[in-house]
Amino acid sequence: MSDINERLDKVRELLKDPDFLESRGLSNEVNIRIFCYHPEDEMTIQHFVRQLMTDQSLPCHLLERNLYEIFLKACEEKRILDKIPGMEEKKGKEQLQMQLEKGIPVQNYVSLICDDSLEKGNVILLTGVGDVFPFMRIHKLLEALQPKVGNVPILVMYPGTFDGRHVKLFEKLPANPYYRAFNVL
Repeated sequence: MSDINERLDKVRELLKDPDFLESRGLSNEVNIRIFCYHPEDEMTIQHFVRQLMTDQSLPCHLLERNLYEIFLKACEEKRILDKIPGMEEKKGKEQLQMQLEKGIPVQNYVSLICDDSLEKGNVILLTGVGDVFPFMRIHKLLEALQPKVGNVPILVMYPGTFDGRHVKLFEKLPANPYYRAFNVL
Protein backbone atom coordinates (compact mmCIF):
# COMPACT_ATOMS: atom_id res chain seq x y z
CA MET A 1 0.00 0.00 0.00
CA SER A 2 1.14 3.51 -0.64
CA ASP A 3 1.60 6.13 2.04
CA ILE A 4 -1.56 6.45 4.15
CA ASN A 5 -1.75 10.24 3.75
CA GLU A 6 -1.57 9.99 -0.04
CA ARG A 7 -4.30 7.39 0.03
CA LEU A 8 -6.46 9.55 2.30
CA ASP A 9 -6.07 12.40 -0.18
CA LYS A 10 -7.74 10.08 -2.71
CA VAL A 11 -10.65 9.61 -0.32
CA ARG A 12 -11.10 13.38 -0.17
CA GLU A 13 -11.00 13.50 -3.99
CA LEU A 14 -13.59 10.71 -4.15
CA LEU A 15 -15.92 12.71 -1.90
CA LYS A 16 -15.74 15.55 -4.43
CA ASP A 17 -16.23 13.34 -7.51
CA PRO A 18 -19.66 13.94 -9.12
CA ASP A 19 -19.73 10.38 -10.51
CA PHE A 20 -19.36 8.96 -6.99
CA LEU A 21 -21.85 11.37 -5.49
CA GLU A 22 -24.43 10.68 -8.22
CA SER A 23 -23.73 6.91 -8.34
CA ARG A 24 -22.95 7.07 -12.06
CA GLY A 25 -20.98 4.51 -14.03
CA LEU A 26 -21.61 1.54 -11.75
CA SER A 27 -23.68 -0.68 -14.07
CA ASN A 28 -26.58 -0.72 -11.59
CA GLU A 29 -24.34 -1.75 -8.70
CA VAL A 30 -24.83 -0.25 -5.26
CA ASN A 31 -22.43 2.63 -4.65
CA ILE A 32 -20.33 1.16 -1.85
CA ARG A 33 -16.63 1.95 -1.58
CA ILE A 34 -14.26 0.37 0.90
CA PHE A 35 -11.14 2.19 2.06
CA CYS A 36 -8.79 -0.45 3.42
CA TYR A 37 -6.00 0.44 5.79
CA HIS A 38 -3.56 -1.26 8.11
CA PRO A 39 -5.04 -1.56 11.61
CA GLU A 40 -2.00 0.25 13.05
CA ASP A 41 -3.14 3.36 11.11
CA GLU A 42 -6.36 3.61 13.14
CA MET A 43 -5.42 6.86 14.90
CA THR A 44 -4.55 8.49 11.56
CA ILE A 45 -7.91 7.38 10.19
CA GLN A 46 -9.80 8.74 13.20
CA HIS A 47 -8.03 12.10 12.84
CA PHE A 48 -8.84 12.16 9.12
CA VAL A 49 -12.51 11.39 9.77
CA ARG A 50 -12.72 14.22 12.31
CA GLN A 51 -11.25 16.57 9.70
CA LEU A 52 -13.69 15.36 7.04
CA MET A 53 -16.67 15.88 9.30
CA THR A 54 -15.82 19.58 9.62
CA ASP A 55 -14.73 20.15 6.00
CA GLN A 56 -17.07 22.78 4.59
CA SER A 57 -15.59 22.50 1.09
CA LEU A 58 -17.07 19.07 0.38
CA PRO A 59 -19.99 19.11 -2.07
CA CYS A 60 -21.79 16.42 -0.07
CA HIS A 61 -23.14 16.01 3.41
CA LEU A 62 -21.25 13.30 5.29
CA LEU A 63 -23.22 11.22 7.76
CA GLU A 64 -20.76 9.38 9.96
CA ARG A 65 -22.21 6.20 11.34
CA ASN A 66 -19.82 4.77 13.91
CA LEU A 67 -20.78 1.13 14.30
CA TYR A 68 -19.49 0.93 17.86
CA GLU A 69 -21.65 3.89 18.89
CA ILE A 70 -24.60 2.24 17.14
CA PHE A 71 -23.88 -1.00 19.01
CA LEU A 72 -23.84 0.87 22.34
CA LYS A 73 -27.06 2.69 21.49
CA ALA A 74 -28.74 -0.60 20.58
CA CYS A 75 -27.55 -2.12 23.87
CA GLU A 76 -28.94 0.88 25.77
CA GLU A 77 -32.28 0.57 23.96
CA LYS A 78 -32.44 -3.10 24.94
CA ARG A 79 -31.36 -2.14 28.48
CA ILE A 80 -28.51 -4.65 28.49
CA LEU A 81 -25.42 -2.42 28.34
CA ASP A 82 -24.64 -2.60 32.05
CA LYS A 83 -25.37 -6.35 32.10
CA ILE A 84 -22.83 -7.32 29.42
CA PRO A 85 -19.78 -7.76 31.71
CA GLY A 86 -21.76 -10.02 34.04
CA MET A 87 -23.13 -12.00 31.10
CA GLU A 88 -19.62 -12.61 29.81
CA GLU A 89 -18.33 -13.61 33.25
CA LYS A 90 -21.28 -15.92 33.90
CA LYS A 91 -21.75 -17.54 30.47
CA GLY A 92 -18.45 -16.99 28.65
CA LYS A 93 -17.42 -15.10 25.52
CA GLU A 94 -18.99 -17.46 22.99
CA GLN A 95 -22.40 -17.43 24.68
CA LEU A 96 -22.26 -13.65 25.06
CA GLN A 97 -21.46 -13.27 21.39
CA MET A 98 -24.38 -15.49 20.40
CA GLN A 99 -26.75 -13.59 22.69
CA LEU A 100 -25.65 -10.20 21.38
CA GLU A 101 -25.90 -11.29 17.74
CA LYS A 102 -29.40 -12.63 18.39
CA GLY A 103 -30.50 -9.70 20.56
CA ILE A 104 -29.11 -7.00 18.27
CA PRO A 105 -29.54 -8.34 14.72
CA VAL A 106 -28.25 -6.63 11.63
CA GLN A 107 -31.62 -4.95 11.04
CA ASN A 108 -31.18 -2.95 14.25
CA TYR A 109 -27.95 -1.51 12.83
CA VAL A 110 -29.65 -0.81 9.50
CA SER A 111 -32.51 1.08 11.12
CA LEU A 112 -30.09 3.20 13.16
CA ILE A 113 -27.94 3.92 10.10
CA CYS A 114 -30.84 4.64 7.74
CA ASP A 115 -32.76 7.14 9.77
CA ASP A 116 -34.97 9.85 8.29
CA SER A 117 -31.99 12.08 7.46
CA LEU A 118 -30.98 10.13 4.32
CA GLU A 119 -31.43 12.20 1.19
CA LYS A 120 -29.78 13.04 -2.09
CA GLY A 121 -26.42 14.71 -1.50
CA ASN A 122 -25.61 12.57 1.54
CA VAL A 123 -22.76 10.10 1.86
CA ILE A 124 -22.81 7.49 4.62
CA LEU A 125 -19.38 7.14 6.21
CA LEU A 126 -19.16 3.87 8.16
CA THR A 127 -16.50 3.85 10.88
CA GLY A 128 -15.84 1.68 13.94
CA VAL A 129 -15.89 -1.55 11.90
CA GLY A 130 -13.16 -3.20 13.94
CA ASP A 131 -14.67 -2.08 17.23
CA VAL A 132 -17.87 -4.08 16.75
CA PHE A 133 -16.14 -7.32 15.84
CA PRO A 134 -17.28 -10.07 16.44
CA PHE A 135 -20.83 -8.84 17.15
CA MET A 136 -21.33 -7.36 13.69
CA ARG A 137 -19.54 -8.26 10.48
CA ILE A 138 -19.33 -5.71 7.69
CA HIS A 139 -20.28 -8.13 4.90
CA LYS A 140 -23.58 -8.90 6.65
CA LEU A 141 -24.28 -5.24 7.31
CA LEU A 142 -23.57 -4.15 3.73
CA GLU A 143 -25.87 -6.88 2.38
CA ALA A 144 -28.66 -5.61 4.63
CA LEU A 145 -28.02 -1.94 3.82
CA GLN A 146 -28.14 -2.31 0.03
CA PRO A 147 -31.93 -2.25 -0.37
CA LYS A 148 -32.37 0.56 2.18
CA VAL A 149 -29.96 3.29 1.08
CA GLY A 150 -31.19 3.95 -2.45
CA ASN A 151 -28.74 6.19 -4.28
CA VAL A 152 -26.92 7.34 -1.16
CA PRO A 153 -23.24 6.36 -1.52
CA ILE A 154 -21.53 4.46 1.28
CA LEU A 155 -17.85 4.78 2.19
CA VAL A 156 -16.52 2.17 4.63
CA MET A 157 -13.33 2.83 6.58
CA TYR A 158 -12.08 -0.74 6.90
CA PRO A 159 -9.14 -1.91 9.05
CA GLY A 160 -8.20 -4.84 6.86
CA THR A 161 -8.16 -5.88 3.22
CA PHE A 162 -10.70 -6.20 0.44
CA ASP A 163 -9.66 -7.93 -2.77
CA GLY A 164 -12.86 -7.22 -4.67
CA ARG A 165 -14.40 -10.52 -3.58
CA HIS A 166 -13.58 -10.97 0.10
CA VAL A 167 -13.15 -8.74 3.16
CA LYS A 168 -10.53 -9.75 5.70
CA LEU A 169 -10.74 -7.84 8.97
CA PHE A 170 -7.45 -6.83 10.61
CA GLU A 171 -5.65 -8.55 7.70
CA LYS A 172 -5.66 -11.71 9.85
CA LEU A 173 -9.14 -13.09 10.36
CA PRO A 174 -10.73 -15.53 7.91
CA ALA A 175 -12.00 -13.78 4.79
CA ASN A 176 -15.74 -13.32 4.27
CA PRO A 177 -17.31 -13.09 0.82
CA TYR A 178 -18.53 -9.70 -0.32
CA TYR A 179 -18.35 -8.64 -3.92
CA ARG A 180 -20.70 -5.71 -4.41
CA ALA A 181 -18.30 -2.97 -3.35
CA PHE A 182 -15.39 -1.17 -4.93
CA ASN A 183 -11.97 -0.54 -3.44
CA VAL A 184 -10.76 3.00 -2.85
CA LEU A 185 -7.11 2.64 -3.79
